[in-house]
Amino acid sequence: MTSTNETQTARPGPEQAGDRIAVVIGSTRPARICPDIATWIRDVAQETSPLHYELLDLAQVGLPLLDEPLKAALQQYAHEHTRAWSRTVSSYSGFVFVFPQYNWGYPAALKNALDFLYHEWHDKPATVATYGTRGGNKGAAQLLTVLQGLHMRPLEDHLELVTTDDDVDENWQLKDVNATLHSYRDHVRKLDEQMTAALKDDQ
Repeated sequence: MTSTNETQTARPGPEQAGDRIAVVIGSTRPARICPDIATWIRDVAQETSPLHYELLDLAQVGLPLLDEPLKAALQQYAHEHTRAWSRTVSSYSGFVFVFPQYNWGYPAALKNALDFLYHEWHDKPATVATYGTRGGNKGAAQLLTVLQGLHMRPLEDHLELVTTDDDVDENWQLKDVNATLHSYRDHVRKLDEQMTAALKDDQ
């Protein structure tokens, strides 16, 4: 399993401004495999990238169910946890949302985190990486629609990672994440190329 330190919410440094990409761990379920998958994606993307990929764990962000009295578009936040989340999201230039498919959809914690904010997501390039026994295409399609509603810029491609019962041990943890996902390495690098190109278009 990924260590706690590995998934700490990253804090921006001045040397990283403008090129930081959040690899969002979109599952908060105990005994999840999402951190392992997100870490693998981050590491592969980082190998040849000029961007700086960082893990952003929603379980550690710890947002409650949406409790702001006013709609997010007004940016009149009543709670410090919302203001902190706003600062975190604003510090990133792009996003890779990693999550399992749940009942043809995506985790409620991820939708909740998205709905806390509005303008902070605008015009930022983003993609999704779903996983499941069939890859998670239905969950991916749903979240991509939401990203469009937030006026983000979905990349041309996304990832649908197939994980089977043979890939996990008796505790439902991945036996070997690299062996399970190795065939997707070129896909991750392609996403990085698209993310880099999208950010260059902003310059």
